[in-house]
Amino acid sequence: MTNLLSVVIPAYNEENGIVAIATRVLSVKAELAKVGVDRLELLVVDDGSQDRTAEVAAGVEGVTVIKHLSNRGYGAALKTGFSKAQGNLIGFLDADGTYPPEWFPQLCQKAMNGSDLVIGSRMSGGESRMPGTRRLGNFIFAGLLSLLGPERVTDSASGMRVFKREILGKLYPLPDGLNLTPVMSARALHEGVTTTEVSIPYAERVGDSKLSVVHDGSLFLTSMLWTVMAYNPARILGAVGLGSVAFACLVGLGLLLARLAGTTSLGPVAVTVLYSALIFGVSGISLFTLAATFNFLVGLFNKEPVREGFLERTFFRSSMEQHFGWLGLSLVVVGTVIAILSLTLGIRGWAVERIWLYLLGAAMSTLIGIQLVISWILAGVMRALSERDILTIKDLNAT
Repeated sequence: MTNLLSVVIPAYNEENGIVAIATRVLSVKAELAKVGVDRLELLVVDDGSQDRTAEVAAGVEGVTVIKHLSNRGYGAALKTGFSKAQGNLIGFLDADGTYPPEWFPQLCQKAMNGSDLVIGSRMSGGESRMPGTRRLGNFIFAGLLSLLGPERVTDSASGMRVFKREILGKLYPLPDGLNLTPVMSARALHEGVTTTEVSIPYAERVGDSKLSVVHDGSLFLTSMLWTVMAYNPARILGAVGLGSVAFACLVGLGLLLARLAGTTSLGPVAVTVLYSALIFGVSGISLFTLAATFNFLVGLFNKEPVREGFLERTFFRSSMEQHFGWLGLSLVVVGTVIAILSLTLGIRGWAVERIWLYLLGAAMSTLIGIQLVISWILAGVMRALSERDILTIKDLNAT
């Protein structure tokens, strides 16, 4: 089989550095041949530059220039290059000289030996001149994606990669902006794409950086979160919900102990904490049940189960299907009984200061119980819908 590597370089106002990086890419042909890559195609996508980037790049022998009439974004330029690429292997890197094209042979070798996507990692040991703020941001993004995804990554936003053309369908859709790389990483992990990282050095860029730490950093973060939510909502919503419920339980336990010790009044700080606990408790249960519901819906939409980890299988799916019903009914009963007893004590003369906490607990227990029962019913409906096709085929083939 003939292996062709198509390298895509997105460029916007890079006339001062495009020749150098293009020449470096073309110079690795011999090393690529040694690892089994027979041919190299270099595509420079000029993303509506206002300088001579396209003209200068076209003057380099071996470069094919594709032009956008207007600036459409880093991701849009890459996707245009991917659509025009002829290779069975597709790679890309930035035009600013920060990424080393000399490492393409190592990345291609990994891609031809079992990996579908190979990422040049700036964070896993290679010499890096990345500014401290960006290094911290990349560390946070990679750690967050590792926490939310099924595998660990060290560099979720690297702009130097090689992947097999055949996996593009799994990676798309991808955004048009600078957030293409973290979204690609998140999609690859959740689509089961075999991903490998190779340590690469990282240099200072030629010219001024187009990256805004605050704006683009927030864009990267929100893009990753929304992408993960589309695959496994319970990983995010469920964790936040459990944390909220845990906080409310601790506050409730503290209040109960204080009441048993004889405390009947609360100061401003304690009231604020109690108010927060109520909000966190009810909203936490809402997020918890919403997480399980969303995972069902994602599975129904994709016509396959969500790739869940131990946390989701243990706390969300099993809880919603098996435990929400009886637990919800129990909480409703407990809340109702406490409310009746408190009301009876109040009629018999107990002061409000003695029974307010019990009434509050009764209301919270009843509301949460009703919510759990509703979620249990919803889970049953969605389970029936998810199994409908399977049961229909079984009945049609009954003997």
